[in-house]
Amino acid sequence: MLNSLNVKRLTVFPEVNLNFSKKLNVIIGENGTGKTHLLKIIYSAVATSWEEGKKPFNNSPTKTLMQSRLAEKLVNVFRPESLGRLARRKQGRNRCDIQLSFENPQFDFAFSFSTNSKTEVLLEKVPESWLDIAPVYLPTRELLTIFPNFVSVYEGHYLEFEETWRDTCLLLGAPLQRGPKEKRIQELLAPLELAMGGAIILDKNGRFYLTNESGRFEMPLVAEGQRKLAMLARLIANGMLLDKGFLFWDEPEANLNPLLIKQVARSIVSLSQQAEIQVFIATHSLFLLRELEILMTAHKNSPFSARFFGLHFSDDSVLVRQGDEIDEIGEITTLDEQLAQSDRFIQSGI
Repeated sequence: MLNSLNVKRLTVFPEVNLNFSKKLNVIIGENGTGKTHLLKIIYSAVATSWEEGKKPFNNSPTKTLMQSRLAEKLVNVFRPESLGRLARRKQGRNRCDIQLSFENPQFDFAFSFSTNSKTEVLLEKVPESWLDIAPVYLPTRELLTIFPNFVSVYEGHYLEFEETWRDTCLLLGAPLQRGPKEKRIQELLAPLELAMGGAIILDKNGRFYLTNESGRFEMPLVAEGQRKLAMLARLIANGMLLDKGFLFWDEPEANLNPLLIKQVARSIVSLSQQAEIQVFIATHSLFLLRELEILMTAHKNSPFSARFFGLHFSDDSVLVRQGDEIDEIGEITTLDEQLAQSDRFIQSGI
């Protein structure tokens, strides 16, 4: 589990120290406050360690290897013209510093890069071991419709798609989990399949389908909200979101109706509680936040660990307030506007 992230001079952040929950972490802010940047910087670091660790003959991390792979991952995930574009811009040369601290300190590492870096990263602290659990990154759009042949095309051509799409497609294509864990998988899948109106399958032709008593339906014919739930269901079914791992989800509520947002909230809580997945989500949805609060209240008699991070504009930078309750992170403009609209609607007497 990731305990904390220390960031200095990353894009809109002058300096941020984030202390995470082992279960659920919710980053809240309006557009342009850097929610996705925080998700991606953590994901890039964690994914680099996991990807290198699962390769044969990579016995332990080395500074040279880690620097090269981490720089490559950052460029492919963020897609800047040069790595230095991620460093906060001030007059003259500047440097971005990133430090990640884990529950197990042998995974800790720190790195930096300057504003004039093309693809160079300097590793300040080398981890003692590779991470052995896969991180999952779910972007704002679903990926099941583009899944057929996407990985082979991506790896054979230069495409202006961030590498998180390729990474997630690789995980979606992993075989189903079999054995003693199947019962647990079915418990997590049941509410998702009910909300989707069927089960998700990967055919031998390399395409995903939604199946139910009416037949099977190719993904382009399925509503996007159902396709987003289907991605989650597939990653649970093949064990990628089952036992201790990381889930990064950018705006889970995007293109979902309120009924499906309620199911997404329940799934997020179930994964963080039952599957022991450390979940990081970025959102500006009042509806999703309220659903999470309702579910957390229902767990008052059992341990429920959550952290909230409010991102706030301050002159030309973004400051972060954090706490164990939403009330501790300050007023978020986007949420206030949604509440104000409800008040205006009631007052209009429509």
